[in-house]
Amino acid sequence: MSKQRKDQEIALQGSMRAVTQISAKGEPKIGVDEFMALCTRFGLSKKTLDRIRKAVNEEDWGEGPFLANYYSGLKESCVQAFQRTARELFGSPYAIGTSSGTGALHGAFVAVGAGPGTEVICPAIGFIATANAASLAGATPVFCDVDESMHMDPNKIEALITKRTVALAPTHAMGGVSDMDAIMRIARKHKLAVVEDCAQSCGARYKGRMCGTIGDVGIFSISAYKIVGAGEGGLILAKTKRLWERASQLVEAGGLWRPVRFAPPRYRGELFTGTNYRMSELEAAMDVVQLKKMPRTVKRFQKVKAAILKRLQRFTEITPQVLNDPDGEVGYTLRFYPDTIARGECILAALHDRKIQAGMRGKKADDDWHCYSFMHPMMVQYPIRRGDCPVADDLFDRVITISLNQWYTPADCKAIADRINEALATCCTIDPKAKAWR
Repeated sequence: MSKQRKDQEIALQGSMRAVTQISAKGEPKIGVDEFMALCTRFGLSKKTLDRIRKAVNEEDWGEGPFLANYYSGLKESCVQAFQRTARELFGSPYAIGTSSGTGALHGAFVAVGAGPGTEVICPAIGFIATANAASLAGATPVFCDVDESMHMDPNKIEALITKRTVALAPTHAMGGVSDMDAIMRIARKHKLAVVEDCAQSCGARYKGRMCGTIGDVGIFSISAYKIVGAGEGGLILAKTKRLWERASQLVEAGGLWRPVRFAPPRYRGELFTGTNYRMSELEAAMDVVQLKKMPRTVKRFQKVKAAILKRLQRFTEITPQVLNDPDGEVGYTLRFYPDTIARGECILAALHDRKIQAGMRGKKADDDWHCYSFMHPMMVQYPIRRGDCPVADDLFDRVITISLNQWYTPADCKAIADRINEALATCCTIDPKAKAWR
């Protein structure tokens, strides 16, 4: 630790230490009441909360905890533990915990050079956060149509590349994976960066490689809305120290990440205007536990989906979603395309009759910011209109999605597969020669 950094730590903690050298005695800034507020958020009963309060009141809280990543007084802060765990799990040399997946995207795009006058190619299907973050970085998002995997179609990327293009941003959607070999070939051919958006597919693999480590930078949403995460958090993985430094400057522009915090730039482009997307200690304390659970969670989902797919019959009027890596995707959804929306409505009704949780947009659904043609914040800024990506328009309306549960037993999987077969048979024609489910 540098002398300047050590002096800063002493200054930040000095006022608390000074209390022990005088006769006055106060209460810790953060103590029992704050701890109990956290316990209450877990929904514990009043009886249990009373017992916890009684127990913790017997503790000597001293100065109380310092709930910040930097200068926490711990050998390893919770954020540092989260980042270390990420590096170990993903085999990545650099990791940054952030306050959200969107913050992670913003940092990643700035790291690879997105800015005014540049363009970033995004998939037509995927949450608006990807395009939003590219726009926040100053770049123009350009939407690429999808194929039957519902991921960015590699065959349509090169036609969108211009002299302003700086990055491709494939999104691994709904537990699935993009066709990364093809995408990386195109990126390297045109000397473009690749930012993998793994917000919806934490733990997925593509041909044995962890998603988020194939491109130059990978980002994750570590949040309550995803299969890994407790509240609102994010993660950046970077292949090189320079990318890590640039992302860090955007994510934590206070300079606390630097060896000498307030020093002049060490190289051209190191320092620039940034913001604060730091992950909090409380979030990290929970998310490091969540992240450690991730491999087991993914394996359970994969086992469940494989067991169900194995039992599904083939149908003439059904096209299963193309899986770019059936063994690598997380697999928390089962998706397929009926030949018409009318048939999809028939299938949906039959699935619901058999208590199968499933959904399809159809033609009457509300707008949804997971498809480019409904992303109104983008449409008021850029010349985007429905019809630009016709495959995405069609598949997004027509796809039927069945949600799966990682805790299904083998008996559950058999029963669910049998009920899906029954539902499909009421609306479709059984055909052993039809397209296979994987």
